[in-house]
Amino acid sequence: MGLFKPDLYRSFALGFALGAAALVATVGFRGDSARHGMIATAEAAPLVIDQTR
Repeated sequence: MGLFKPDLYRSFALGFALGAAALVATVGFRGDSARHGMIATAEAAPLVIDQTR
């Protein structure tokens, strides 16, 4: 009796394949939607002069 059964490896492989397919279906093959949708554009905070003195 081994530590890991073949069913465990099969389950990991199936989960990886389904996860990769879901990622490709969401993002697409080119990855353009990831740049425009999931990752926000960096924006600098407005300049505020220090008035504590």
